[in-house]
Amino acid sequence: MPVTHGVHALVWTGGWSPEEARRAIASSAEAGYDLIEIAPIDPTGFDADMTARLLQEHGLAVSASLGLSEDTDVSSEDPEVVARGRQRLSQALDVLRDSGGTVLCGVLYSKLGKYAGPASERGRANSQETIAWLADKAAASGITLALEFCNRYETNIMNTTQETLDFISVVDRPNVMAHLDTYHMNIEEHSFTEAVRAAAAAGRLGYVHVGESHRGALGTGSIPWPEFFSALTEVGYDGIMTFESFSSEVVHRTLSNDLAIWRNLWTDSKALARDALAFTRSGLEAAARQG
Repeated sequence: MPVTHGVHALVWTGGWSPEEARRAIASSAEAGYDLIEIAPIDPTGFDADMTARLLQEHGLAVSASLGLSEDTDVSSEDPEVVARGRQRLSQALDVLRDSGGTVLCGVLYSKLGKYAGPASERGRANSQETIAWLADKAAASGITLALEFCNRYETNIMNTTQETLDFISVVDRPNVMAHLDTYHMNIEEHSFTEAVRAAAAAGRLGYVHVGESHRGALGTGSIPWPEFFSALTEVGYDGIMTFESFSSEVVHRTLSNDLAIWRNLWTDSKALARDALAFTRSGLEAAARQG
């Protein structure tokens, strides 16, 4: 199955200075990955031209992910907050385009964090209208949006695959897809298999994060990996599959706190990334043999 294997930049570094970018991109290539997922949470701090040069030098593809803050939450009822969120999303889209990528994923539709209550009707509409607007901008550059549903402590807009598909149906844009993440699925879904099948049947399975239940090394937590890999193999998934893991060893100024990364789950980035790629490839190969 011709999956594109990616790794999240935060496995390597919490910033994106020229030195950090070079180390992250070079390390991803050395570990055997096809792609690195950058995180332009503050797009103004990203040098897209520099990133594009380093990617070309190391023969690596790129995707980008981000989550919004309370001040840029496009599911807010405050028009000024929504406007700031749209500006942030537009800037991130430009960073991805100028870096040479074609998939913008993550929590593009709300802030990344716990809400005090359920989403309001106006807030949900603002979110949907924003994603439709962003999708049209993305389409002009050949970019796909992949909406990552998160667990209940990180968003109140979409927590499951079906809720994501329902949201996408309202947005009604061909370049908006579902982004499935095993960490969140393990909290919210009743079946990994049915979730994958539902996204594939809708023609919206567009991006995958492989992350362990505790955010650490793959295969050391409670994710039902054989079931997940078998489901992806069954539906013929051939998109991007990015390894995502976080530890207090590598700290991002805002994202580490937003994700509550308080524990040191690993210290050796190179071993972690190398082992994750071997684990994922082995799991997919086993699923293919059994299928």
